[in-house]
Amino acid sequence: MKSVKLGVNIDHIATLRQARKEKNPDPLEAARVALSSGADMVVMHIRADRRHIQDHDIENVRHDVRGMLHLEMAATPEMEKFALKHRPDSVCLVPESASEVTTQGGMKMTGKLGELEKIVKSLSRSGIEVSFFVDPEPQAIRAAHNIGADTIELCTSKYSESWGKKLQAKELEKLQLASFLVKELDMHLHAGHGLDYYNVSPVARIDGMECMNIGYSIISRAMFVGLKSAVAEMKRLIQ
Repeated sequence: MKSVKLGVNIDHIATLRQARKEKNPDPLEAARVALSSGADMVVMHIRADRRHIQDHDIENVRHDVRGMLHLEMAATPEMEKFALKHRPDSVCLVPESASEVTTQGGMKMTGKLGELEKIVKSLSRSGIEVSFFVDPEPQAIRAAHNIGADTIELCTSKYSESWGKKLQAKELEKLQLASFLVKELDMHLHAGHGLDYYNVSPVARIDGMECMNIGYSIISRAMFVGLKSAVAEMKRLIQ
């Protein structure tokens, strides 16, 4: 059985740092600890308002850390130029709103497919793997495939927020059905958003799952047990 990879999102290390505008805690050091503790790649979301990760954080991790860098970003010309400059190993295009606390669901793959396709082709030509963060819906998955995306990252927020076995099972089934389509289209399958130590295992066991991208719950747990232990524990749970 193929091992499921773990991408550790370190945005909230930067959130804490930005609260005081200090140098620490340093996302660069967090990236090193995460990779040495079992993470397969470092995930960073560069937002238009730079509320947590800053440009120099991406530069530092890209140049000073030996490991995979996965960049989450909005599908805008500014972010396209940023990605082409810093050359992460992979990019996930996500919906972004200035007023949101965190990403609110998957990208709506309607209306601007021509613009999205141009960005996908531009990144792909530079050797950057491109994924879309979408809800587990056939229309969105097919649209991402049709404009050249390599990977689908399924949004797991509804599953993560479901209370009770019946509701959670219903949302898990939607993820499973979506995964069948992703693999039928010969795309890579990732998942993430809202996953924690109590709900991650069923998603990790979905047929064809290749990578789980998780941040908030790992950083939260790290406050009590340390980042090294928090990453290692999550890695064990998704195997």
